Amino acid sequence: MRSLSSDGMRQLGILLKKELCQLLASRSLLAMLLIFSPLVGYSFIQAVSLFSEASRSALQHTELAPGMNPLDGVLVPTLGSLYLVTTLLFPFVAIRPIGMERQTGSLKLVLQFPGSVGLLVAAKAIAVFVLWVGALSPALLALCFFGGMGGHIHPLELVPLLLGHALYAFVILGAAFLISALADSASTAAILILGLTLGSWVLDFAAGSQSPGLLRDLSQLSLTASIRSFERGLFSFAVSARLLIMGVALLTSTAACLHAGDTFRSRAKRSAGILVTAILACFLVSAVPWYRDFSEDRRNSLPPEDETALRQMTGHLKIFVFLSPDDPRYRDLERQLFSKFRRLISGVEIRLMDTGKTALFGVGGGDDYGLNRYEYEGKAEESRSTSPREILPLLSRLAGKTEQGTSSFFYPGYPLVADAERFSRFSFMA
Repeated sequence: MRSLSSDGMRQLGILLKKELCQLLASRSLLAMLLIFSPLVGYSFIQAVSLFSEASRSALQHTELAPGMNPLDGVLVPTLGSLYLVTTLLFPFVAIRPIGMERQTGSLKLVLQFPGSVGLLVAAKAIAVFVLWVGALSPALLALCFFGGMGGHIHPLELVPLLLGHALYAFVILGAAFLISALADSASTAAILILGLTLGSWVLDFAAGSQSPGLLRDLSQLSLTASIRSFERGLFSFAVSARLLIMGVALLTSTAACLHAGDTFRSRAKRSAGILVTAILACFLVSAVPWYRDFSEDRRNSLPPEDETALRQMTGHLKIFVFLSPDDPRYRDLERQLFSKFRRLISGVEIRLMDTGKTALFGVGGGDDYGLNRYEYEGKAEESRSTSPREILPLLSRLAGKTEQGTSSFFYPGYPLVADAERFSRFSFMA
């Protein structure tokens, strides 16, 4: 067993060295880096400029300071350029290790290399992902400049942010590998993978549709929607595990499709079995409600005493919302309360009721529009408020518990007036 393990590691090292050399010499990687570097620089300069403009008002009016969060103002916009590059350019780099070799016929020779097909796919995937990690250097350099300017960076907030982008890139990598293994040419694979990533955007736009439906339900499968929680500093075990399972399943299916001598039917059956198993695994991990709020301002959490009280609500809580999905009040409720209720209360059910809204800027036809009803163990309360200060005591009354006191947590905010042009001058000098 020890000799087999050492042989496998040696073969993996040889394959990895080969793949890295080929990728470093590829034009697609060079093009991606040439586009990404100016893009991240522009995103960083604009983010710092806007953050500085808002900070001037916050320094004059101290009550505005808690709203100056570098995570939203600088970190997420700067790494937003990484999301665009991963979506639009990274697939062209990821399809090259298999797509070009398949198109030129050299893949048949590579498959004769001693070792399993899985080892070959693993070497290609590791090489591509290592280069993606190396491409992070311009974004990390920009964040270092922000820290040098006196900007505040909470280290724990970077953990879910970078993890979310890495898992997103891993799924894109797996999809690119599988499509390039099935497509007849690299150009066809490029069109298909680009259609897949753009289709994810369509699903994401469907999340903002005005009425519930199949497309709105499918929008929860969007990769863009899955990365959004990481951008808010929230680590979700279920979301992270789903993305990881999807990436591994896609790479495993790629290896199944590259087995020489197998018929198309046998490859299709093997790949379908892998994907079905992955879907079942995703459903299983979705039942693990484990979260960790890494944000410094605790935006994804309620006051500790309120969270303790909500976790003790073991009954079935029903919330009837008489608002349209595009109403700002519903979005406020979803962001401030409902998303947190789903993580804290195991038996919560939130129903979006038919409001009879017909006009784009009109109101619902019934008198119940804007009224939300909360039911718990035979008791009911109604409210039109979207403020946690009113809703949380309302739930305490429904549960028959004493209302909790006000939390002493205070987020000071970190306003900063800085000149980001120094970063651009340094970039041009470099």
